[in-house]
Amino acid sequence: MTDSSNDPQAAFSGTREVDPRYRLDEAALDAWMAAHVEGYAGPLTIRQFKGGQSNPTYELTTPTAAYVLRRKPPGVLLPSAHAVDREFTVISALSKQGYPVAWPYALCTDDAVIGSMFYVMDKVEGRVLWDLKLPGMEPAERRAIFEAQTDALADLHKFDPAAIGLSDYGKPGNYFARQVGRWTKQYKASEIDPIPEMDRLIAFLPESLPAEGPTSIVHGDFRLDNMIMAPDQAKVRAVLDWELSTLGDPMADFSYLLIGWVLPPSVRNGLAGLDLPALGIPTIEETVERYAARTGRKGPENLDWLMAYNLFRLAAICQGIAGRVRDGTAASAHAVETAKQVVPLARAAMSFGVKAGA
Repeated sequence: MTDSSNDPQAAFSGTREVDPRYRLDEAALDAWMAAHVEGYAGPLTIRQFKGGQSNPTYELTTPTAAYVLRRKPPGVLLPSAHAVDREFTVISALSKQGYPVAWPYALCTDDAVIGSMFYVMDKVEGRVLWDLKLPGMEPAERRAIFEAQTDALADLHKFDPAAIGLSDYGKPGNYFARQVGRWTKQYKASEIDPIPEMDRLIAFLPESLPAEGPTSIVHGDFRLDNMIMAPDQAKVRAVLDWELSTLGDPMADFSYLLIGWVLPPSVRNGLAGLDLPALGIPTIEETVERYAARTGRKGPENLDWLMAYNLFRLAAICQGIAGRVRDGTAASAHAVETAKQVVPLARAAMSFGVKAGA
């Protein structure tokens, strides 16, 4: 990953000195690395990536290699959140299939080493593109990057989970019902002030669930800035941040990607209102067509409901970050800004909920 604090598109927005709240025991980590990471040789230099709002993420550098460490944040956490062990499981399975993920070295479940569970993976060099408008690029470059993004998600959804050892990575059936229930609980656990739109969606979504679709590996947070692109071409080198991955309906994952098209640039870096043909960025319709052709499946048939669901879910995730800001356990300087997005996302979700019959 590109390491440049001055580059707005650097991976995780570059690195900084480790936050004192998340300082690691360097001697203990060095000993663990020597015992569990093949080829490791210190001395070890540790810096923290500026992103990683959910799970603190570190750059580990030695004279001959560079690694990335992802850990659970210390302190009291919401149930089922910050599942770095699940991240390790899924990227281990996918890396063996040649899917673009960072190579995983080892998982540590012993909290005594650095204070919480963590895993270590390879550091992949390339670009993380934070702005969906892709400023400074030619239209053809933008289109190629968006098409590579769509292809990477389609390829993920084509895997048979059982065939790659992930048959027990999620519960079978009732995916949307379980997800709505999960994010309702997460939202309520972090609720600060009542948001009428969220309360209305909490009532509407469980009563209007779509028909059950096929079961695939779903990433859960598939978007452009969760990928490392090759430095000089539109090729995905690694898909990042698998914390929310599970087995479920691929339409949930695909429609989550599409919310980038329906939100304005002022909310979650959206594309709504922009001249996409002039930019070279494919439309939603073109993206659906490409995904369907690559997977051999139909595109989403109930897009308004899916948009309402995904925006509700995203609002709940941001509310969780808001709760951690309140509690003093947020892992990123960007967390306060993320927390401010809860109400706009809830309103956007409700606008699609109304179209879906709420």
